[in-house]
Amino acid sequence: MTAANTAFDAIVLGAGAAGLMCALTAGQRGRKILLLEHTGKAGAKILISGGGRCNFTNLHCTAQHFLSSNPHFAKSALARYTPADFLAMVRRHGIAYHEKKLGQLFCDGSSRQIVDLLIEECRAASVELLTGCDVSVVRDGFVVETSRGDFEAPAVVVATGGLSIPKIGATDLGYRVARQFGVNVLAPRPALVPLLFDAGDRRRWRDLAGIAINCAVSVTDTSGHISGTVPNGTRVVPTFEERLLFTHRGLSGPAILQASSYWSPGAGLTIDLLPHLTLGEEIVRRRAAGDTASQHLCGFQRRVRRMPFRHTVNQQPPTFCVNSASMVKSVPFCRKDQFLTGILLTIDTQLDIEVLSS
Repeated sequence: MTAANTAFDAIVLGAGAAGLMCALTAGQRGRKILLLEHTGKAGAKILISGGGRCNFTNLHCTAQHFLSSNPHFAKSALARYTPADFLAMVRRHGIAYHEKKLGQLFCDGSSRQIVDLLIEECRAASVELLTGCDVSVVRDGFVVETSRGDFEAPAVVVATGGLSIPKIGATDLGYRVARQFGVNVLAPRPALVPLLFDAGDRRRWRDLAGIAINCAVSVTDTSGHISGTVPNGTRVVPTFEERLLFTHRGLSGPAILQASSYWSPGAGLTIDLLPHLTLGEEIVRRRAAGDTASQHLCGFQRRVRRMPFRHTVNQQPPTFCVNSASMVKSVPFCRKDQFLTGILLTIDTQLDIEVLSS
């Protein structure tokens, strides 16, 4: 066995966003840091984030936006380093950016600018970065065996991420190291992911593929009520008002991606495709504007006025639960009036609607 290199104060495993920030911050505080990345380049996930423009922070980021069994950790972390702190670094590097919506900040150029910023900050802090360096094991005493030699330090930071995108290098190394050192690991589950239809529902909804609309999405329990807490019972589940995208395989878009972090097997979703709109008021408005489509709306309203509905996607979660006030609102209200009218005239025959007891 060769002697391990002991020239470092800490070793950081993983050169993604977290690993790069950790390494540069420790380096700025005078620590000698070794940053290891098993793929051929640092910041791989950063490069594909935000559609290639990197949504690098949010002006309205608060502890309430994080899921954790210890919500006070996020409060402490965000109090010590705020979105304004990172934004100051972006400005210092001369990176142009813009606010897209809801406080989301994106590069005017590309995500590469953020990766270059982080690498340059690491270089300025004398961080040693090794890419293409596979970690095989972390031994007691924090000896890290790698494909490029053994390294030892009094501290090791595991910033290897989860299993979200294996094709760009995600592995379970972090989970294995945590278990090895007795750290409790919660069962991993998908989060910030699209929701997929089965074959039958893909056929039913495929004509809507490519349509994106504003909506309000909430997680529901099996009875159709909006759930008040996440699975561990500690947090109120918000309603996400954002874009929903119909795809060829299911539902995506920011609203669905965020809601997926709160969804668990057996739960469903309430999707209001026309938030803040009342059907009766919309009929009056369109009729006053001379819109003949409102005649079809009136006829449809009479058919559903006093009936609560549930549309269950092939009896499998997620479930689209709506009440009598929002049933018609759950129709894509977009593009041309002809599209709206056509959908409204066929919704009661195209969907499997079950009338529930009042």
